[in-house]
Amino acid sequence: MTETLPSGWPPLRLSAKQALPHDAAAATLAGRIWRPDANGPSVVAIRGDDVVDVSAGFSTMAQLCEAADPASALRAVAGERVGSLDAVLANSVTAGRDPARPWLLAPIDLQAIKAAGVTFAVSMLERVIEEKARGNPAAAASIRAEIVGLVGEDFARLKPGSPEAMRLKQVLMEQGSWSQYLEVGIGPDAEIFTKAQPMSAVGTGADAGLHPSSSWNNPEPEVVLVVASDGRIVGATLGNDVNLRDVEGRSALLLSKAKDNTGSCAVGPFIRFFDGNFSLNDVRKMTVDLRVEGADGFVLKGSSSIARISRDPADLVAQMVNPHHQFPDGAVLFLGTLFAPVEDRKQPGGGFTHDLGDVVTISAPQLGALVNRMRRSDECERWTFGASQLMRNLAKRGLL
Repeated sequence: MTETLPSGWPPLRLSAKQALPHDAAAATLAGRIWRPDANGPSVVAIRGDDVVDVSAGFSTMAQLCEAADPASALRAVAGERVGSLDAVLANSVTAGRDPARPWLLAPIDLQAIKAAGVTFAVSMLERVIEEKARGNPAAAASIRAEIVGLVGEDFARLKPGSPEAMRLKQVLMEQGSWSQYLEVGIGPDAEIFTKAQPMSAVGTGADAGLHPSSSWNNPEPEVVLVVASDGRIVGATLGNDVNLRDVEGRSALLLSKAKDNTGSCAVGPFIRFFDGNFSLNDVRKMTVDLRVEGADGFVLKGSSSIARISRDPADLVAQMVNPHHQFPDGAVLFLGTLFAPVEDRKQPGGGFTHDLGDVVTISAPQLGALVNRMRRSDECERWTFGASQLMRNLAKRGLL
């Protein structure tokens, strides 16, 4: 058995009912498991309550995503049942795991892991208004009125790069309120950055990492699009783009330190492939919910509606995969979040930050739930199985 929980931390329990989409019977779902008997990972299909190893047909998730129709390909491929979903989920929790039995991994492998930032203009503009007003409600009303005069009542309708956005940019510059974040928030070019390295993401049930130097950090609940090498969007999953607000706040050039640490990229529980029952239009209408439960009894709730995104998901993918930039093994793209927690946790005016041991649940009816516990990144399971180890393992198993 693996490590036990520190004193006072409640246990983390996973179940199929929680992990699966609300319409699971109609969903085409794929994931990855660690198979101790093979000392390596396998691609699996979720069929009812069965976890079915399909690695003989698709040795990597990247290969499956390259199929002309991944959903049809997954439904057609035969496989080996390795256990019930409830049993595999129960063993996916890091603390108390039985290393002799299978557990879930992040449902991606060789794909590049990218993220889009500042994709919700409505929240970014409100931050600018608050900053410019310096806490004065009357001043905030005046600034907001000026912006409304330029772009209308609904900030969410502001199209980045549009003439209206460029006029707003000019006004904000004249007010001394322009910033590099607003440039990517309402300017023509999206912020697309590397969140983590291929093979480094953790799955549901795993510990998620916070750099021990950070004292101000938060979860970022997001939809993650799954993209083939030719730019086709083939499915979606959930992600936690764990963020160190104090580190990024010191300098935007510290983005990689704020975003990419051991365990700081959580993805899962499964990829839901697009088919007749689920499409990009469903993603466009999706609401992602967040729940944080602390060992101290603190509970934080929030949500993020993709309908309020400023840049269409397809446009973001087009800024990631194009004639100027390719991903031979495909990529996944975090779409960004509307949610920025400000609720005081410890003291008035102190805002929100994680406590070690927090359980973070990110969910959407169409995608299930991704659940992780927050630990120090240097106390999370070390990342030791990369692309070269995967290739050697698959070759040894006769899967290449």
